[in-house]
Amino acid sequence: MHWTTRPSTPDDASWIAELRAVVMRPDLERLGRYDEHRVRQRFLDAFDPALTRVIVVDGTDAGSIAVRPAADGTWVEHFYLVEQIQGHGVGTEILRATLAEPYPTPWRLNVLQGSPARRLYERHGFTLDSEDEVDVFLVRHA
Repeated sequence: MHWTTRPSTPDDASWIAELRAVVMRPDLERLGRYDEHRVRQRFLDAFDPALTRVIVVDGTDAGSIAVRPAADGTWVEHFYLVEQIQGHGVGTEILRATLAEPYPTPWRLNVLQGSPARRLYERHGFTLDSEDEVDVFLVRHA
């Protein structure tokens, strides 16, 4: 699979919100936190096209990733891939390329408790920073 990224636009918000709802549904349901409206609205409220890139795989929009500089480091957010792309190494390649960019460290992100995505991040040097009953916050120092 060949992948690239492109800058996102405001027009990307609705399909990425839908992708988020599909990708996160199993974990949110397992945690008893799935709300069909809220899962989409939380993305729409936080979506910033200037910080978000659309992941294009074999010419088709297939996901997103956002990189947000903050006072406590740089946050990886809204990293979603369509199900057909997951498990084929694309996420690993995209994360590796993102972490190679010259952003201030540490890198930070959060995943839901029990999410299989945590293994991907740990393979790239992320470690536990803190957690609660829903979220696991991970950090990767330089």
